[in-house]
Amino acid sequence: MAEWVCFIAGMLFLLTGLVIFAIELYGAYRYDYVLNRMHMAAFGDTFGIGVSLLGLMIINGFHFSTLKLALIIIFLWCASPVSSHLIARLEAATNENPEAHMEVEKK
Repeated sequence: MAEWVCFIAGMLFLLTGLVIFAIELYGAYRYDYVLNRMHMAAFGDTFGIGVSLLGLMIINGFHFSTLKLALIIIFLWCASPVSSHLIARLEAATNENPEAHMEVEKK
């Protein structure tokens, strides 16, 4: 009985991760400006991979490989936002016309 509960909970986490990846994909194609796309990609990578790996940890059970998956989650939660931030800073620093992408209120 406990095996089925762990399997169902793990599958729910995996499906949640799949939905997050689908939202990330939609946002990456919907937005025109590169910083908006970067935000969606960084959110999807960080949150979606974490939720999916958490589902795999639950399905796998608590073994040594579960510790490895937890370390992968910690590494990705640290590395993905930092790399996305550096790429976004590069875009902001090299953008020649930032006003073209900003909404300005007209009076």
